[in-house]
Amino acid sequence: MSRFIRKDLLGLTPYSPGQQPEEEMIKLNTNENPYPPSPKAADAIQKISTDDLRLYWDPEASEAKNAIADHYHIESSRVMVTNGSDEALAFAFHAFGEKICFPEITYSFYKVFAGAAGSHAFTFPLKKDMTIDIKDYKGYPATVILANPNAPTGKALCREQIREIVLSDPDRLVIIDEAYVDFGAESCIPLVKKHDNIMVIQTMSKSRSLAAMRIGFAVGSREIIADMNKIKYSFNPYSMGPFAAAAAKAAMEDEEYFRKTTTEIIKTRELAAAGLRDLGFEVVPSKTNFLLVSGGREYFEKLKERKILTRYWEEDLLRNWVRISIGTPEQMEKLLEATKEIICEKVK
Repeated sequence: MSRFIRKDLLGLTPYSPGQQPEEEMIKLNTNENPYPPSPKAADAIQKISTDDLRLYWDPEASEAKNAIADHYHIESSRVMVTNGSDEALAFAFHAFGEKICFPEITYSFYKVFAGAAGSHAFTFPLKKDMTIDIKDYKGYPATVILANPNAPTGKALCREQIREIVLSDPDRLVIIDEAYVDFGAESCIPLVKKHDNIMVIQTMSKSRSLAAMRIGFAVGSREIIADMNKIKYSFNPYSMGPFAAAAAKAAMEDEEYFRKTTTEIIKTRELAAAGLRDLGFEVVPSKTNFLLVSGGREYFEKLKERKILTRYWEEDLLRNWVRISIGTPEQMEKLLEATKEIICEKVK
């Protein structure tokens, strides 16, 4: 660290992305979609003229924004498109995070955002079954941010539970991070139409297979979205290029492909969870495209030896667990076969 960095950032610990393997492995560590994006999204990208690359693109990404608004039957003035959902989250922490609270176990970037934004952050423990206790957040005098479904547990609150938190204090903002909502949970976007103190943030990285394109979006009241845009235009108005904008519009409009791939991932997740439980592992029930599985560092390392990459954290509350992204049926079958080998090896 140089001597020039701001003193209040000296203790900032940056987010640690999942490992990118340098050799061929089954990559089940960063919750990517195992299927390619919609063919319509691929076609849309191909139609972008290289001449367009010399131009600054529409800062509103209007066509993508309108497609999202049409999909959720909401006015486009209530939608903001961003460079991945992480950008939307960063804007939210800067705009609304003077005081903010979130679960002790959740998306680890929240603590980083809080540190970078100078937020006063408070955390609450999960219940023994790894669910969020909504009583902690009902009326608590701070902005609330909840990943729903939560990461890395995979557990989700229902929409009515979120509504209880929203109604408990109409003068406080509730932010719901729905990165994984399309894999079996209830979206809270319908609540945005009825309450002006909730904002929902989603991504196209997971359920729409566009992680490399960096496409996220926020949905809230016109006033909240105006606040978010104030922050955006104070950082980088042109945060999305023509390729991402075109892909976002096409992917959002291809409902048939979206349903087909998410249904397949859910089916594979449940089969993998059942297979791991049959082998004696504890598996947290999931509404995401990943599973939190017992086994800890030893299981993580043994899988890595067999060219299967998963995610492990050294944190006290997570050190006994491994997070496994849902791959193709063939990849998950290889995971189960490797797990059987590990069990046999341990018995010997």
